[in-house]
This record gives sequence, structure tokens and C-alpha cells, in this order.
Amino acid sequence: MAASRRRRGIGAFLALLALFAGGAGYWAWDRWQGFQRDPLAGLEAGDGYVVERGDSFARVLQKLREAGVREGHDLEWQLLARRLGAAGRLHVGEYALAPGMSARDVLINMRDGRVVRHRFTLVEGWNIRELRAALRATERLRPDSAGLDDAALMAELGHAGVHPEGRFLPETYFYTRGDSDLDLLRRANQALERALDEAWAARAEDLPLRSREEALVLASIVEKETGIAEERPLIAGVFVRRLRLGMRLQTDPTVIYGLGEAFDGNIRRADLQADTPYNTYTRDGLPPTPIAMPGVAALRAATRPAEGDALYFVAVGDGSGRHVFSRTYAEHNAAVREYVRRYRERFPR
Repeated sequence: MAASRRRRGIGAFLALLALFAGGAGYWAWDRWQGFQRDPLAGLEAGDGYVVERGDSFARVLQKLREAGVREGHDLEWQLLARRLGAAGRLHVGEYALAPGMSARDVLINMRDGRVVRHRFTLVEGWNIRELRAALRATERLRPDSAGLDDAALMAELGHAGVHPEGRFLPETYFYTRGDSDLDLLRRANQALERALDEAWAARAEDLPLRSREEALVLASIVEKETGIAEERPLIAGVFVRRLRLGMRLQTDPTVIYGLGEAFDGNIRRADLQADTPYNTYTRDGLPPTPIAMPGVAALRAATRPAEGDALYFVAVGDGSGRHVFSRTYAEHNAAVREYVRRYRERFPR
């Protein structure tokens, strides 16, 4: 009887031990599943970290902790990384942390190199000084161009002896942290060359332009004269007709460009009379180089201008940015007087 009771006691103990072990195993398994799939607590939009070349997995975990990730033991992160094939395959780069991300999401991003992509927008009508200033202010780009003057910059891009103005296509370019600004400029230059080739290949017949380079110059003037998309072909048409007739272009943006950094925001009669290579009031034909970065629409307008008979244009004066187009000088003078009247109504002294 005593032996029987002892056996029953041992059996009950083993059953209890098995039940406890099973419960602990279930608890550990449930914790493991939750660690993989549950959103990490405390993450906010804008959080992130950078994996640098030579970082160990332990160092990356430390950066995650510094970024606010508290969940999981280091061993759990290591086991999950091995399970996902991420251990030893973490891509260098900048990574975002966002609300709702799980440990699994974080590791898959690093395994697959889903780095943060930043935007740089090259604005239509910028000149080379404005472009280079914007690049200098972009902290996540490596400033490899900073020590190069314009001539050295173009040589570095494979265009030695080419003036840099107008050679980069206005567009939004994506890059990752640590990319070289030279790589971005190279892509913008290649995009411009493709767009210019396409526009020149589709050009209208009998254009008074001898080369694609002259088309680029004209497009840059059109770009600076208007921000209204539908007006670009109209303004290009005015300049093309003037070139055919041997009339001077007489466009203020070229004069302003010729003044360079001396331009203080006001163009004066003396400026229009001061001869520079870019003064289209004192010199015939096109200026020697582009005066800004033209976009695709301006390139197309310069090579396929609108038909018509207008030889003059002036701003409406109502703040819309639109222009009045005139066929004769008398009509143009009347439009100028109307512009002055409207301007004075808007900005009384």
C-alpha cells in the first residue's frame, strides 16, 4: 500500500512538472511570436538610425536602443535575424523607424536595404549659383563639389570647357544619405542632355537656330520670362520671329544675368544701356550661354514655338504673371501704359 501511494505521488508530481513545463514553453513561444509581430512601442514619425560600414550586429542593436527601441532581449533580436536571413547581411544606409513597425519589419528593411530616400528638387529657372548654394545646404549629400570652381566641376562631370549654366535639368532627384552631390549633378546633366536631344530632334522646320546649343539658350530665356505653362510657346514664338527679322531680343532676364551678383533686384535704364555679352538690348542675336536651367516644357517651346505675328509682350500687371502680346509697337506701348496703370493701383506710393 505504501509503495502504491509513493508511485501515485511520484506520478502526480511528474504530471504537475510536465504541466508546468508545458505552460512555460507556451509562455515562451507566445512571447517569441509577439516579439516578432507586435508593433514596437514608442516609435514616432521621424525616428531613425544609420547603419555605417563596419557596424556589427551588436552595434546596430545599440543604435536601435538609442533610437528608442526597448523591446526584446539581444538574443531574441539575434535569433530573429538568423531566422530572416538578416544576420551578416545588413545594408549600409539610413533607416526610418515609424509607428506600427515590428522587430520583423526593422530587420527585413535592413536585410533588403530599404534605406530612406531623400528628395532634391532642382527648380526651373535656377542659375548655377542658386543650384550650387542649394546643394551646399543639403546636409545628407556628400559635398564633393564644394572645393571645385565651375570649370573644374564641369571637367569632373566629363564636360571640360563647357559653361555650366543651363546644363542640369530641373526635376526632383532621389538620393540616399552619403551619396555624392557629384552623382546627383551627373544625373541631372544626363537628364538635360536627353531632354535637349529629344526636343531638338522634334524641332519645327525653318527655326532660326543653328544648333541644339542655341535652342538651349533660347529655352533658358523663355524659362525666365514666364512661369505660365501655356505662355511658353507664345513667348518663344515672339523671340523666334525677332530672330528671323534681325530684331534684337531686348529681354530683361539676359541683362540681369549679365549683371551677376551686382544685380540688386531693380533693373534701371542705365543697366539696359550698359553693354555686356548678355545685354540683348545692345547686342544682336542670342547671348553666348544659357542664363538659367530650363525645364522640359521650355525646351519644347523653344524648338516648337507657337505660330503667330506678335513681336512684343508685357506683363498684364494684375499679379497673375500673365502677359499681353502685341503685333505692333503702338499696340505694345498701349499695353505698357495699361501695365503701369495697374501696377500703380496695386502698389500706390
